[in-house]
Amino acid sequence: MSHLIEVAFRGNRKEFFSWDGDAPPPLRAGVIVEADRGEDFGRVHATGELAEVRCAGCAHGCGTAPPPRKALRLATADDERLDRELTAENEQARRMSMERVKANGLVMKLTDAEWQWDRRKLTIYFTADRRVDFRGLVRDLAALFKSRIELKQIGVRDEAKRLGGVGRCGREYCSASWLPDLRPVNLGVAKDQKLSLNPQQISGACGRLMCCLRYEHEFYVQSRRRFPKEGKILLTTRGEEKVIACDIFNERVTLRTVDGDTRVVPLAELKGEMGGAEHS
Repeated sequence: MSHLIEVAFRGNRKEFFSWDGDAPPPLRAGVIVEADRGEDFGRVHATGELAEVRCAGCAHGCGTAPPPRKALRLATADDERLDRELTAENEQARRMSMERVKANGLVMKLTDAEWQWDRRKLTIYFTADRRVDFRGLVRDLAALFKSRIELKQIGVRDEAKRLGGVGRCGREYCSASWLPDLRPVNLGVAKDQKLSLNPQQISGACGRLMCCLRYEHEFYVQSRRRFPKEGKILLTTRGEEKVIACDIFNERVTLRTVDGDTRVVPLAELKGEMGGAEHS
């Protein structure tokens, strides 16, 4: 019987695999999986119904199609030891690669280096402001490490996801801890939430607008539909009043009369007054 499992690798990279057996492996168990022309080591991140839901909704999922690769077996103690050794070698590989970057005079920042578990491939992640011709660098690195080299350019948000860290809220980055996809965030979502439009105040450690602005946005959009628009003139039992502010959390609306008097009224009461004004 084949089971769908999601496997997590270094740098918060995740992929889906099929597992042949009576039952899926336990969560967090080390597994050896099929990889690009070889094998790789990862840990089980999700199984069963959760894996199926995530596979259908995540950017790295395969939808309703079966995964193209299989998880081969549970990792042994020797496999675990080799993985720990590779963790230390990854940083050494990044530093050695950075020296070759400087020697080639390339303007790029090497974010991370990741050995495939069988050492048949070394993937190097980098950021750059513009396109970089790294063909000469690849040849140098292939001769240096005696392995296949893949250079992968990523954005600054993907860099934060790979490296992890603590945000201004005091918790681990959403992108590194649980957020499945990095969706675009623009100033429009900050406007809808009545936040400061100063990018320094609403940006994360990566320098881009915070991811949390996006997944909170729908709540603000749905909530504001129940409120009158700010600046609109309403006809209430007290006459014409202008909407000054809407407090969606406390269900209150601030109004100002033509004489300049202001008042704060609950939303339910305001709707009753407007209904009464229409019939008076």
